[in-house]
Amino acid sequence: MSSVRRLRAALLLACLAWAQAFAQPQGVVTTSLTVKGSVEREITLSVDDLKRLPVQRMDDVRSVRDASGAAPPAESARHYVGCLLRDVLEHAKPVEKRRMDFRKSAVIATASDGYRVVFSWAELYLSPIGDGVLVVYERDGAPLDDREGRIALVSLKDTRPGPRHVKWLQSVELRVLE
Repeated sequence: MSSVRRLRAALLLACLAWAQAFAQPQGVVTTSLTVKGSVEREITLSVDDLKRLPVQRMDDVRSVRDASGAAPPAESARHYVGCLLRDVLEHAKPVEKRRMDFRKSAVIATASDGYRVVFSWAELYLSPIGDGVLVVYERDGAPLDDREGRIALVSLKDTRPGPRHVKWLQSVELRVLE
């Protein structure tokens, strides 16, 4: 009987380890953000550096729906504090080597786990989307925790929440597309 119990215990531990490993992928907790690409100088910003940029406080009342389109039982607002992504870019001083380069540029935000999202330069600078793309360091009155890294990115003007939410934000690159 004791060998059966040991086998059951080993199976239970293996199942728990498997479930924990695959339940929610997690990147390395980020404590700084690198801005690179078509900028005057590559910079690395800490949370304290980000707090010195113009502070934005925004609420997000959108809700994530399941595959059937059903709303969650209760919707609640999320309160974000951070700075606009375009303010972060401006701090690194974007460089336009040739006339009209900005208009054919993309901004790529990358997480420490490899997840990436893309914004066109025009989205950030010439449309209302740019007014809601935040590099955040606080949510609901508290600093971001390890589940999101200390720095994340949210796009609050997108019609659907989620796809352009970057946890563990590690870098932002301004890239001219040829």
